[in-house]
Amino acid sequence: MKLSQLAAKPQLVKVVLDDQDTLEQFGEALEFYTWDRQPMEVFIKMAAVDSANYASVIDTIKTLVLDEEGKEILKDDVMLPTSVLTRVVTKVVSSLGK
Repeated sequence: MKLSQLAAKPQLVKVVLDDQDTLEQFGEALEFYTWDRQPMEVFIKMAAVDSANYASVIDTIKTLVLDEEGKEILKDDVMLPTSVLTRVVTKVVSSLGK
């Protein structure tokens, strides 16, 4: 297969947080969207992050957590509860390698 056959414009995909803690805390799954493929800059930023610089992970994650129209959910001074943000970060980071 030629690499050019895999190249395409990013598409929005739904991400569901349906782990036991989320279901217990909110009584239902939480949904957000992200792109099915990310620009190389995102991979470079994520690879360059160390555990001492968690803020840069959050800055990058903000650009990946979107609503159903592809608009950023986390912008300006809008933020998720820490327990949810941690789950979102884990879910988004784990999806980057797939």
